[in-house]
Amino acid sequence: MPPKPRITAKKVKDKWRAKEWYKIYAPEMFSKMQLGETPADNPDGVMGRITEATVQDLTGDFSKMHIKIKFKVINVSGLDAHTVFNGHDLTSDYVRRLTRRKRTKTDAVVNVILKDGWAMKVKPMAVSEQRIQASQETAIRAIMQVETKKAASGATIGEFVRMIIMGELSKRISDASKIIVPIKRIEIRRSEVTTTGKGPEPGEAPITLPQEPEAPEPAPEGIPAPAEVAKAPEAAVDAPAEPQPEELPPEDKKEE
Repeated sequence: MPPKPRITAKKVKDKWRAKEWYKIYAPEMFSKMQLGETPADNPDGVMGRITEATVQDLTGDFSKMHIKIKFKVINVSGLDAHTVFNGHDLTSDYVRRLTRRKRTKTDAVVNVILKDGWAMKVKPMAVSEQRIQASQETAIRAIMQVETKKAASGATIGEFVRMIIMGELSKRISDASKIIVPIKRIEIRRSEVTTTGKGPEPGEAPITLPQEPEAPEPAPEGIPAPAEVAKAPEAAVDAPAEPQPEELPPEDKKEE
């Protein structure tokens, strides 16, 4: 019988070696900082990808570590992938700490349209000090709708995201809800971009860590600071001592 031909093994290409790493950058509202890297075969494979970063990573504010920002890749230039804001979310453990026993959590879903054409779905959350009635929940939910739409109608995407992250929108809702029932906490639990509009204006300031007031510069040595300059108190003048009678020696006293 003739020998059987040998079957040659097919060479398997390493797909990972063929891929390239693309750097992902945040939008202008976060100073275009680098968010990370992602592998892909070609630029089309990067388009539409979603990445997350906490506000602490973006601004350095430790108190905002529970807020996660979502970004979506919309443009690839070379090996650089540029993104836009796509929504945000709160960490589950943070929400769990807020909603404890004997408290009522009131949720709402608000569809808003910003003045620059962006459309978003915003989900505020109110946590009361104690259990409240259903009618009070309905009233608070209505206030959430009104205040959120009012804030969104006059803001750009950058301004509205700043309101959400820095707590300005939550404060507006909280101030309006106090007339109904005492509120423990107002949070914007989640947001989602449904329609992308115009990009941020060139002169719009990025979202950064709030700056603390600068301390006054120390005065040069030998020159007191203006606040420390004060009139030196005059030296106290002692009153003249009264003359004391001269005391005679003991011998003179005997002779007398």
